[in-house]
Amino acid sequence: MNYDLAHALAKQISESAEVREYRRLKEIVEESETTRALLKEYRRLQMVVQMAAMSSRSVPSEDMQRFQSISSLLYQGTDTSAFLLAEMRLQQALADIYNIISKASGIQLDLPGLE
Repeated sequence: MNYDLAHALAKQISESAEVREYRRLKEIVEESETTRALLKEYRRLQMVVQMAAMSSRSVPSEDMQRFQSISSLLYQGTDTSAFLLAEMRLQQALADIYNIISKASGIQLDLPGLE
């Protein structure tokens, strides 16, 4: 197997507009300690919500309310909203690439959102 092509792909990903925009916005949002803390809690609660959905359990109402409140705060901010959207676009691009590679290998990996 030619790993040079994998390294070339990694370089292209690293230099992509999606990664550059994600990194630029990440620097901006990480300047604020409050924003960093909110993002950390948002991600923790997002995982709680996703895990509950995958296991057909309900999310404790306190966690759901907190998740919704933090989400609202983060998406109201111009920089944080742009950062989260850039992160989602990058995650989708990486999922698409992973899907292409896994199909080429013949390995069927069922990941949420991938067909």
